Amino acid sequence: MTMEITLCTLSYPLEKQGFATGATIHANLGTAPLVEQALLRGEGRLTKDGALLVDTGRFTGRSVKDKFVVRDSVTESTINWGAINQPMTTEHWANLKADFLAALNDKDELFVADLFGGSQAEYRVNVRVVTQMAWHSLFIRTLLVRPTADELAGFVPEYTILNLPSFKANPDRHGCRSDTVIAVNFTEKLILIGNTEYSGEMKKGVFGLLNFLLPAQGVMPMHCSANIGADGKSAIFFGLSGTGKTTLSADASRTLIGDDEHGWSDQAVFNFEGGCYAKMINLSAEGEPEIYATTKMFGTVLENVAMDAETRELDFTDASKTENTRGAYPIEFIPNTSEKNLGPPPSNIILLTADAFGVLPPIARLTPDQAMYHFLSGYTAKVAGTEIGVTEPEATFSTCFGAAFMPRHPSVYGNLLKKRIAEGGAQCWLVNTGWSGGKATEPGIKRMPIKATRALLGAALDGSLNNAEFKKDPNFGFEVPVAVPGVDAKLLDPRAAWADGEAYDRNAQELVAKFVQNFAQFTDYVDQSVLDSAPQAA
Repeated sequence: MTMEITLCTLSYPLEKQGFATGATIHANLGTAPLVEQALLRGEGRLTKDGALLVDTGRFTGRSVKDKFVVRDSVTESTINWGAINQPMTTEHWANLKADFLAALNDKDELFVADLFGGSQAEYRVNVRVVTQMAWHSLFIRTLLVRPTADELAGFVPEYTILNLPSFKANPDRHGCRSDTVIAVNFTEKLILIGNTEYSGEMKKGVFGLLNFLLPAQGVMPMHCSANIGADGKSAIFFGLSGTGKTTLSADASRTLIGDDEHGWSDQAVFNFEGGCYAKMINLSAEGEPEIYATTKMFGTVLENVAMDAETRELDFTDASKTENTRGAYPIEFIPNTSEKNLGPPPSNIILLTADAFGVLPPIARLTPDQAMYHFLSGYTAKVAGTEIGVTEPEATFSTCFGAAFMPRHPSVYGNLLKKRIAEGGAQCWLVNTGWSGGKATEPGIKRMPIKATRALLGAALDGSLNNAEFKKDPNFGFEVPVAVPGVDAKLLDPRAAWADGEAYDRNAQELVAKFVQNFAQFTDYVDQSVLDSAPQAA
């Protein structure tokens, strides 16, 4: 088959960046040409309805243990070094970069996308992404903010990502753990990704850049979704994977700003991205109609979703490849989205958790100090059963609801959030989308009805919930509504939802102890008022 080569000219050539290559450069291609290239190169297949289906190979998620940050004079005292932000020496980096550029020079074809990280012009960064796979270029072009033709004409990259799945690292020579590597150099403004086809490494690479850069400018970077109500007031939704961040923000009655990454400046909440990256597992037209509709649109990229080879029908319930099936689509595929990907500073802050212990209420009102406590805690729970021998829910604490992407110390982000809340007067809520009436592993225990969650959120966001009667939770100290129209009162009282109240008390104290133990790492970095807002052991 003859491949038609589509070429565009880069306003700032790769050679000016020191990237020598004899490859054919596909520069800033649009959606249709990139889909064509992906199909011609055998990188994916079309579904019955025209979406591009790809397989990410053996990596179906981020390779967290293979990510490194170069330790130098810029990062020595600014990075929160540890298991997440692992250091790489400048010597190992020099070897890795030299070998990476040699591999780049050997490629016959490369795809280059010039994009923006951030929708507010004052705080966005120019990001160039160079890939060897067409679908990777389509993915990142979908996920980041796409410049206009005029903006491309004068585009000069500030930061660059080189993504070569064919590159295999050498741990001895490159100072990494395996033949897979994600290396970030903030001084040279360069990210190298090797030996993984998982596209999320590029997306989170840009998020990490902004999480490093923006706090110094007084902007709060956030792993959250955001939308705007008919009253013009915006809300942000913090949450880890599986808590409903994407689902709850994609509400047809509200204007979507974005589903995953945002900044909070003096003027606005602004999306870092121009697209969405939603989980597809068990997706249905009934439960999530707006997201489901995107799976039938040309330009959507579906990762690791099962498909019938003959009919090209998708099976979203099939997790044989991975639970982490994903869909990437432009934000405008969701009805009623913000034209400029931004909105006013938030009036409401929602902290989402999926509590598998059955302890937390479906919604609770937080003080600013409690909000900072729960933001730094970043609690959710994994359901047991995914690993042999595991029979109980597992508490997960991910600082700032995104510890894996936060290069600076958590207190930097926590104090920024508290400052923003104090200045803007936002109301804070903790919303549990997890289980009620018992532990998730117990027979007959079901997850919170999404209808009830939406009703409670609606009342919180339109302000009517503030008029309800509240009572203080005896374990966590936050305020819980006693009655809300359209919601079963028994659901609002987690202890009453359990058949055995004493069993609830034991589990509640167990969870409180986990919170206290986790928060010990922050006691030297927060005010006494935050410490006083901690849950209390009996």
